[in-house]
Amino acid sequence: MAASAHVSKVRSLYKRILVLHRFLPIDLRALGDQYVKDEFRRHKAAAAEETTGFMAEWKKYKDTLQAQVLQAAEGRSGSVQFGANLSEGNLGSFQNDQIGQLYELMLESTKSSRQFDIQEDSK
Repeated sequence: MAASAHVSKVRSLYKRILVLHRFLPIDLRALGDQYVKDEFRRHKAAAAEETTGFMAEWKKYKDTLQAQVLQAAEGRSGSVQFGANLSEGNLGSFQNDQIGQLYELMLESTKSSRQFDIQEDSK
């Protein structure tokens, strides 16, 4: 019973993040969707203590993104920037493979020609 409740919470968070990504610029959405899918898939069989931290961090991400999407929808500022800076304290707690993954994500997100050649739907 507890396992099915956990699976439901994970699935709900995963779906909510993907819904929020619909409000991102198209290239960020594609990159974000792929990253989220990979991360959730990678942690499918994680240990309970790792899962707790994983879920807490993704909930923070969801909350931050949700606030930014609402800010953009309300038009409170001329140009909304999505994302948040990482503190040195947060970076210090990362494992080496996480630092490498973060570096790869930074490289991909700052490329002048993105990996994804995506066009907005013109209706």
